[in-house]
Amino acid sequence: MKVQGKVIVVTGAGNGMARDVTLQLLKAGATVAAVDLNEALLKETEALAGGPNPNLSLHVVNIADLAAVEKLPKAVIAKHGHVDGLMNIAGIIHKFKKVEDLSYEDFHRVFNVNFFGTVQMVKEFLPYLMKRPEAQILNISSMGSYVPVPGQTIYGASKAAIKLFTEGLRMELFGSTVGVALVFPGAVATNISTNSQAVTKKEAAAMAEKAGSFKMTSSPDAAAKIIEGFETNVYHGFAGSDAQMMDRISRVAPEQAAKIIQKQMASLLG
Repeated sequence: MKVQGKVIVVTGAGNGMARDVTLQLLKAGATVAAVDLNEALLKETEALAGGPNPNLSLHVVNIADLAAVEKLPKAVIAKHGHVDGLMNIAGIIHKFKKVEDLSYEDFHRVFNVNFFGTVQMVKEFLPYLMKRPEAQILNISSMGSYVPVPGQTIYGASKAAIKLFTEGLRMELFGSTVGVALVFPGAVATNISTNSQAVTKKEAAAMAEKAGSFKMTSSPDAAAKIIEGFETNVYHGFAGSDAQMMDRISRVAPEQAAKIIQKQMASLLG
């Protein structure tokens, strides 16, 4: 489904990849309902898009809050008349710590946003998408769903859950007017660590120094891959050469793939 002329809901639109997706969608002629729990960041996205625009609406919603998500489809439709697409991009990480050092609160917070937030958005918007001549859902998983990252085990598990949820949903909707796409970003240069409140700005700077040799995909480039995956209804799409390469290695030598990431990232655990 081409994005031009379509009404698309984008979660996490206040920053990172989702912000760049929002800006690129608007340039491509789409109408965007931008969703984020941070109103100030949504306003920044609006300013970057050139200020108030009838093709852009802002919705301050915590996708982990089911009561708030239940009200969102009607709010979007009241603003734009209908909805054609949903991009679930919002996500958080946790502190770079081993499982034994994380709290149950950390576990629940990550799953409530990454997995249940995505599930809730899909379930609430799906009845409206099913009414359209064509519609599209895109969910974001992660390279961390198929190769483990030391210190981000629970995050990776939440993204692996999104992978299977999306694949199952695609098969359930096979033959319908609703497509279901899945994209795996690799290492993307965003501020997800600080926005997730997983680290302080000082800690993020120290981590960036340790990880300085890692090749990262720019957020605008990742956003372009996400939109491409949405338009082509991709089964598995990849945002970043690292994500694609590690997918190939993990298929033939999964433990070797895991060790490659462990060697690169273990230093972030201290």
